[in-house]
Amino acid sequence: MKQNIHSSILVAVDMGSQTFRSMAAEMTPSGALRVLGVEESSQKRCVHHGQIENTGDAGYMLNSIVKLLGNRIRRENLDSVFVCVGGKSMKVAPVCSKRDLVHKRSIDAELLYKMEMECREKIEKNYPDWMVLDLIPSYYVLDGKEQEDAPTSDQSAVFIEAHFTAFVGNVVLADKLDKTFQQTTLSMEHMYARPEALMNVLSTEEEMQEGCAVLDLGAQTTTLTIHKGGEYLYSHVVPMGGYDITEAIEKLGLSLLQAERLKCMYGVATKTAQTNRQYVLTNAAGGKVGIGSQQLSAVITAKLDEMLTPLMEQLNKEAHRLKVLYVTGGGAMLQGVVDYIQTKTSVKVMYGSHAGWLTTDTPDAYCMPQYASLVGTLLLAANYRQSHPVKPAKSKNRPIIDKIKEMTLDLFTPDNF
Repeated sequence: MKQNIHSSILVAVDMGSQTFRSMAAEMTPSGALRVLGVEESSQKRCVHHGQIENTGDAGYMLNSIVKLLGNRIRRENLDSVFVCVGGKSMKVAPVCSKRDLVHKRSIDAELLYKMEMECREKIEKNYPDWMVLDLIPSYYVLDGKEQEDAPTSDQSAVFIEAHFTAFVGNVVLADKLDKTFQQTTLSMEHMYARPEALMNVLSTEEEMQEGCAVLDLGAQTTTLTIHKGGEYLYSHVVPMGGYDITEAIEKLGLSLLQAERLKCMYGVATKTAQTNRQYVLTNAAGGKVGIGSQQLSAVITAKLDEMLTPLMEQLNKEAHRLKVLYVTGGGAMLQGVVDYIQTKTSVKVMYGSHAGWLTTDTPDAYCMPQYASLVGTLLLAANYRQSHPVKPAKSKNRPIIDKIKEMTLDLFTPDNF
């Protein structure tokens, strides 16, 4: 089979509930990503609340945007992609393995391998309808002493604990992805969870150790992820997002398109607007609809409260352990949203930025929050490529579920320690 001649080029795809996006980039010697191009397309029928519903349309759209991306950057045969997944089809689960070795002994790769396999088996037992998408080492404990890095052969202990974070996806996700990719000429090189990609690109190692959170405001889902001390403590998805705000504005007598434009151009997340500017629009029937800025803000904040209340309750339970909350996703572009969220918590709230990972000549448009998950996926992909050289495309038509199993087993080979 033909080797991918563009192995230095990384391609990430994010199949969102409102927009499919793809980004191509390459890693520079300095460790920054140079974005080569982006393609995206709006969709309404393929994905709902983060779950693929129409695999035929999803496959066609995915194939189209990657082909257009190849044309844009003048590269043919971009046939291998890294996939970012999220939504209700994913969960985060902590898992650990503990071993009493009876006598003090060195910690070898075989022991660590067996402990990881035990963790995988625990996840499969506890979540029978879910499968491991990624298993991330959190920390280890050797005779009561905690350490972040995996033990090496020159370390010894009597009692050892290995703690991991498992990102699991339901089997329906794997089946839908399989059917989607069958409609394309693409192969999935690896899959990453959106919370992992966002945490990786928005926060520093120090912040993750001290405690930080990411709030992803998507079109149809809103996700809160909390990380501290090397492990993911919490990740929860609310099946509401920016599209729900638009629909609430639509009920004021506007078309959906008018509501979206009004939200993006004049919407402000605040309950303390000092002025009440009037906006007059013509509805489909030709009638005039007048909406005041205070009324618009009231609709926006009411829907935001509905979306955020369960997530803020959890965030505030952990507030004393957290240093910062980063806000990202397309919804982060709503004027005033960061300040409004700050009124809901004592945790410092900041606009998440991934610009520091990109070369200085990157267009400002690619630094917008809706591209954060793609950049995070590309960073993870670059690390993956270093340890997994690009292979011939012979596996292109294998079922996705088999590829996911292979990806998971790759994590458990002694060579990885």
